[in-house]
Amino acid sequence: MANHHSLKAWTEAHAVVIGVLEASREHWKPWASAAFGQLQRSSLSIQLNIAEGGAFPNSPTRTRHLSIAHGSAMETADLVDLLIETRVVSGRLADELKLHSDLSIKLLIGLLKKRRPLTVPS
Repeated sequence: MANHHSLKAWTEAHAVVIGVLEASREHWKPWASAAFGQLQRSSLSIQLNIAEGGAFPNSPTRTRHLSIAHGSAMETADLVDLLIETRVVSGRLADELKLHSDLSIKLLIGLLKKRRPLTVPS
């Protein structure tokens, strides 16, 4: 695998992190602090697990990190939906977070489906 920055999944995950930090700065409320804190952790987990998985090409460890990133992407999407539903985050920022979050999930699923079992030389 080339540098992880070249992966569209990483690019989308990075866009989610940037959006989450922007949302936290602009829309943080004391009663929603737990959701914002968890959203920051889960979105970072997506980007960082893609990066860490990139250090293990053609390895079960890579698949494990991509699986963790996928789980974190699902968690992030749920939290984004919650903050939109409760009108904590709205407008352009909400739309961008939702778009990048959903795309991250799809791209990670694609990366995981592309994984093939390792072939052992005879």
